Parts: sequence; C-alpha cells; structure tokens
Amino acid sequence: MSGLKVLVVGASVAGPATAYWLAKAGARVTVIERFPKIRPGGQNVDIRTAGVSVMRKMVGMEALVRAHSAEVDGVSFVRDNGRSYGTIGASGDPDQQTLVSEFEIYRGDLNKILFDMTKDNESVKYIFDEQVAALKQSDDGPVTVEFANGSPTSKYDLVVACDGATSRTRAMGFECGVRDHIITLNAWAAYFSLQDDLLQGSRIEQGVSAVGGRAIMLGTDPTGPTRATLMTFQPRSKPDTNVAFRQASAQGTDALKKYVADYYRGVGWRTETVLKQMMDSKDFYASEIVQVKLPSLSNGRFVVVGDAGYAAGPTGGGTSLALSGAYMLAGEICKHGAGDLAGGLRGYEERMQPLLKDMQKIPPFVSSILCPQTAWGVWLRNHIFMLVAWSGIANFVQRYLGAAFANTKEFPLPEYEWVA
Repeated sequence: MSGLKVLVVGASVAGPATAYWLAKAGARVTVIERFPKIRPGGQNVDIRTAGVSVMRKMVGMEALVRAHSAEVDGVSFVRDNGRSYGTIGASGDPDQQTLVSEFEIYRGDLNKILFDMTKDNESVKYIFDEQVAALKQSDDGPVTVEFANGSPTSKYDLVVACDGATSRTRAMGFECGVRDHIITLNAWAAYFSLQDDLLQGSRIEQGVSAVGGRAIMLGTDPTGPTRATLMTFQPRSKPDTNVAFRQASAQGTDALKKYVADYYRGVGWRTETVLKQMMDSKDFYASEIVQVKLPSLSNGRFVVVGDAGYAAGPTGGGTSLALSGAYMLAGEICKHGAGDLAGGLRGYEERMQPLLKDMQKIPPFVSSILCPQTAWGVWLRNHIFMLVAWSGIANFVQRYLGAAFANTKEFPLPEYEWVA
C-alpha cells in the first residue's frame, strides 16, 4: 500500500491510533486537530477485551499505559457520611477484568501516549489548530479537502473522521446533519480535577447517588490530588432532556459550569466542596453520553473510526472500539492493497460489525445501576452493591454487564502482514 495519502481528522485516541497502524501499512498520514495542542484531562477510560489485544501489538504501549495508570485499586459507593457499602477491586487478570479495569487511564494521558508514539514517525504529520471546511469526492479519484484555518486545499486517497460523536467531518462525508445517527441516551457527564485530596490518599474510587439520576464519583489523579466525575441519566422514555445542557454548552465553559453546579445542588456528601472547586478548574470538560449508529462506516473514500462512527455510550467499550477500529481499518486496507481501497473498506466494515453488535449493546438497568432516579432506587442499588461486594460474586454478576467485561480471548483479532 506504499504511497497511499491519508487525512485523519482528530487527534484524540482514535486519530493517533489510526495514524500508527496506517503508517505500518505504508501510508503517508496527515493528522489535523482543531485544538492548538493535544488535549489534557477528560474522563478515565478503560482498555478492555479486543482493545487490550490491539494495545499489546503496539510496541511498548502496555508498559506506557501501566506507567500512567489512574492507580485505582477499587470502587466503592458510600453513604452521605462517607461510610462505605463495600468495595469491588480489580481481578488481577487483564484478560478478565471487573468493574475496575487493569488498564484504567485518563483520556488525556492516553492521547499523549499515542501522540508520542507517532509524532516522530516520518510517515505521520500533525497539524494543530486546523479543521476541514469542505470535502468533495470524485467518482473514483481522490478526495479534495478545503481547510478552515489556512492549510492549502489538498487531495487525499482517503479521509478518516476520528473527531468524536458529534463529528462535523462525518456530517460532510455522509452529507447529513451533525446530530443525524446520534442516539441520545438522556445522559451527560462532567470531568475535572480538584485542588484538595478529598480521598485522603486512598486509591479506592468513592461515589454517591442522589435522586433525579445524579451521581458523583471521586478518584485518584496521578497528576494531582483528586479527579471528579459528575454523571446524570434521565429515563430514556422521556423526550430529549439534554436540550438545556446543550444550550449551556453553546454559551461557553463558564455557563456550562454554572448549569452543572445548579443541577447538583443538594446532593450532599462532599458535593458542595466539589462544585466550589469545579468553578476554578482549568481542565473542566463536559459532554453528552450518546451512541452513534451508522448504516455504513464508509462512503466512497471517506470512512469513520472511533466515536465518530460508533460511540458506545455507557458500555465501557468506547476506547477498545477505537483501538480495534484503527487496527482493522489499516489492516484490511493493507491486506487488499492500494489498488483495491474499496475492498479494504468493505473488509473493515465486515470485521467491525460483529464487534459493534456486542460492544454497543447497553446492559439492562445500566442507568438504574449508575444513576438511580428515586430514593428507593438509590437504597436498592446501594444494598445490591453491598451484597455483591461482600459476597464475592462480582465475577459472576459482571457477566451480565455487557461485552466490555468479557474475556479478552472472546474477541480474537485478525492477523495482518504489515508493510512497515
């Protein structure tokens, strides 16, 4: 596949991972990112199942992920006074993980690892503070790309959108609306670091839930004292409840912080301290929790990888899908060769669809487990968690929590012969 010219849009996990594998397939890759640098912060993400297998094929990556681990020893739900209902710890087996991943890492740290693994590759070029303004496909030739911030109009053999669930590049490539193919789950989450060590040195994540589908989790942060996650779910039977969230987001970070703070008033526990420190946070990030489901992963010489094509929602499989998609896209293109790009894209589709069917399946009652709606629901969830934690049946229960908790061996990867 020597000489294939590829544009990858987005430099968050899926983008650098795609660049890594396309370079091994012999392509010349340009990665553009609309932000001025690799973004720090963000939520803690897990690498599971097929994602673990892909990571182990990327030389040195497993060691780097372990070195930048979120350092979580377990997860615990607590009472308002901080007393724990119980703790579920890691399994100690990276091929069969529990609620606590053996490879839990903050998204910003994972971005940096993947960027550092590709930035000095002579086949990969990064351009920051740039985005696509327009795409034009010919009948069977390269894609003409116009850029928004000064880069010259260029032609590419393939354009890969890796710019998230609300991908504007996807809208151009499929000639659809930005929110087309997005399945709203009536959920959103906010992530930010705190100035104080509210866990007092503990490596056990702690969380509480409050009526109205509101949850707050505090976890360790390798770069600072504590990391907070605020997550909310509303019943999917309701109309779209995220309109106010999107309106606040459109007004900027300060308006969104105020919206989040107002939403979480009265939750109790350490929430008021968390909200006060949130207002001064420099790495605040909030987004909707959604799924993306497309009728096809490609259109001509345009293709999607990661959340832009198949955001997983609250399944725990989004990062693993991004890593797997990057690997199989490049592998199938390499397998079919530059002369049969259409065959490579068909192969990618065929390889990914079974994985998507499993990894996008939302386990039953997941919103009730994460964010119960009523006082009775909170009480019931806490006491079920206590039973699971103290009885030692966590490994049994996790079988019903979705494919992200399956054994790594249940998702074997195809083997490819790489050019580089």
